[in-house]
Amino acid sequence: MTIIDKLATSLNRKDEKPNQELAKYIADQDDKGAVKELVENLKNSDKNIQSDCIKVLYEIGDLKPSLVAEYSKELVDLLDHKNNRLVWGAMTALDAITLENPEAIYSALSKIVDIADKGSVITKDHGVNILIKLSSVKQYADHTFTLLIEQLKNCPTNQLPMYAENALAIINDNNKALFIKTLFSRLDDIEKDTKRKRVEKVIKKLS
Repeated sequence: MTIIDKLATSLNRKDEKPNQELAKYIADQDDKGAVKELVENLKNSDKNIQSDCIKVLYEIGDLKPSLVAEYSKELVDLLDHKNNRLVWGAMTALDAITLENPEAIYSALSKIVDIADKGSVITKDHGVNILIKLSSVKQYADHTFTLLIEQLKNCPTNQLPMYAENALAIINDNNKALFIKTLFSRLDDIEKDTKRKRVEKVIKKLS
């Protein structure tokens, strides 16, 4: 059996369990050949196989990012795809491998941010996560933190509490004042009480 034969689509399954089990198996076996086959089949003529392959790849990325990290270029190329499933799947995979291959991810940052701005909620969430992770890498921090602040200023208020909470890990004495100021500036925009309280809690934690 090839790796493709083990995908949910090939097994006539509508659920994601086969894909998740396959990802775990590949990660456990450290199977580079399987990862290569999945990447090659992102161009398969069957859209369902493409979707399953990206799903397995980002699941592997979560479990063992080193296996997927060398394919950052192929994943970045997918961000222009017409199939939205591949776009947000690629962004999810890029998020998973950011700290494994920060240089490659940083070099594609303008495209990543552009696609995150135009993309679905999932695409944007992972784009912001990438900025947060890169902000923990010293040589990129100044630039990526500036981009992160732009996201916090302009993102939908629904997403703001999660972004603020996720960013807490990279806040330090140098960037704290700007971060707090940015969150304060958005408080009046937040209509939902529960969401506003979450942002206020982040501010309080840092004050």
